[in-house]
Amino acid sequence: MFAARWVLVSFVLQVLPLHVLAATTWSKVCTLTPLGAGQDDTDQVEAAIAQCGENGLTVFDAGDFNITRKMTWNLASARVELHGYLNFQPDIQYWLNANNTYRVVYIQDQASWFVVTGHDFHIDAFNTGGINGNGQPWWNYYTTVPRLDGDGRPLSLTVYQATRGRISNFHIESPPFWCNAVAESQDIIYDGMVCNATNTNPEFYGQNIVPNTDGIDTYRSDKITLLNWDVTCGDDCLAIKGNTTNLVVNNVTCRGGNGIAFGSLGQYVDLNDDVENVLMENLSMVRLDPSIQPNMGSGVYFKSFDATVNGAPPTGGGGGGGYLKNVVVRNVKLDNVTTPIHLYQTNDAQPGDAPSKYQFSDLTFIGFSGTAQTNTIVDLACSPAAPCPNMSFSDIDIAPPSGEAPKYICQNVINETGLPAPCNATGTD
Repeated sequence: MFAARWVLVSFVLQVLPLHVLAATTWSKVCTLTPLGAGQDDTDQVEAAIAQCGENGLTVFDAGDFNITRKMTWNLASARVELHGYLNFQPDIQYWLNANNTYRVVYIQDQASWFVVTGHDFHIDAFNTGGINGNGQPWWNYYTTVPRLDGDGRPLSLTVYQATRGRISNFHIESPPFWCNAVAESQDIIYDGMVCNATNTNPEFYGQNIVPNTDGIDTYRSDKITLLNWDVTCGDDCLAIKGNTTNLVVNNVTCRGGNGIAFGSLGQYVDLNDDVENVLMENLSMVRLDPSIQPNMGSGVYFKSFDATVNGAPPTGGGGGGGYLKNVVVRNVKLDNVTTPIHLYQTNDAQPGDAPSKYQFSDLTFIGFSGTAQTNTIVDLACSPAAPCPNMSFSDIDIAPPSGEAPKYICQNVINETGLPAPCNATGTD
């Protein structure tokens, strides 16, 4: 439990300095009102940030600010009050042109239409504002066009090369792709984030037409804090990717999708993905009405590519090295998830591939309760080339379907402790 205590101290150190912004008297104040339906607000938004984004306050009144091109906010010792929505227009072919988005998130070459960078900033949306991604036309479009990672669908909010930033009470409605990403940043706090990727087209009810609508992907970032999140999606609620360190997550509700993911890791053969010192607590996984959204895959799961390179990123890859260690996940409530705790090292694997050399170790799971859709409660499929040491469990109370005995599977696991029945065997509570 040393890792958990260390991360909690880190969390306290992150929060305190940002309170200073709230007491600042601003020498520059910019206030914006939406121009109205059919009008383009991009110019006035960029002008306000250019004037007041450094040592200033920018206030967005309620309403929709129509945005028609990519946009960067460079904020330095600044505050933004966003009472309305940045309304990104659903011009699909325009946004799919790589020249019209930023490619700052290296992992899988993802596109961004809105990037926040800088230092010592606070963006507060007061639970009345944020981003409208107008995702439904995108989701409809991709029912007939193949979906691939890195294919140009823009992610909604990207925090990139930023330090000591805070984003509060923010809503993102209908993201075409990932809701958030934080990359190459440190000391960033998200406190209050609602992501809602819900299909409203009756033609596709009962199908998952909103894949890749992750709540957030973290990458190459240190001291990131995620507090009070509510994510409705068709993919990973949270995705913890390579070189994420000292991460704190507290009070997250995941509605539909695949649960909370660590990975994929080891996709790039020439790069190490090192993940360590993670504390997650007070998590809820809620299965939605299957007539609307059928997916609720896992509580928490871990995945890496194997050791053979198959193709190239963003759609292929493998063979990358690194490690994931010192992860604590506790107080998790599960509502009929498919596999509550899952680890596998064969993402995108082909027959005959070499086993992964990516190292998972020192994982702690405490206080998991609720129900599972199958009787496989824990499935740890570690690689024979990198067995997993120190898998610790306590207070695991997850009910399988009625009449079935729970199963706990541990392949190539070293020093598993605390499961209510022997691993690799069928047991009873």
